[in-house]
Amino acid sequence: MILTIRTTANREDQVVDFVASNAQKKNLNVFSVVHPHGLRSYVFIETDSRQTAEEAFHGVPYAKGLLPKEVKLEEIENMLTQAKTEMNIQENDIVEIISGPFNREKARVNRINHQREEVIVELLEAAVPIPITVKLDSVKVIRRDEEEPDEDKQ
Repeated sequence: MILTIRTTANREDQVVDFVASNAQKKNLNVFSVVHPHGLRSYVFIETDSRQTAEEAFHGVPYAKGLLPKEVKLEEIENMLTQAKTEMNIQENDIVEIISGPFNREKARVNRINHQREEVIVELLEAAVPIPITVKLDSVKVIRRDEEEPDEDKQ
């Protein structure tokens, strides 16, 4: 069953993190907690029962309550299609930033945070290397550095 948790606006990602952490600590049957991009003040939780959902968000800051009606997957499926794409990105990959203030800049991936769907990169053409955190969907891989080329083997 999929239920909707009402949240404080712009705090949806924090609610997702807290609910997921709560469910893991309490060993609850929570299958997924989702905040669709562009939907404000609501988070979807997939559980086996309404009681499990209430336990999962009990005491979570910014979570205001559970809506009374169950949501059908067909109603929200169009919001979830983007999340289904798997990003094949690794550390040390060379990426191009495709949105935001650093649009069209090339950078090297330092670290990947899959839970938050963020990547920490360093701009290649910057005078001083400064780590920048961007969303995973804001970068595209242009070159993979699987192994450093040996200049001795020419």
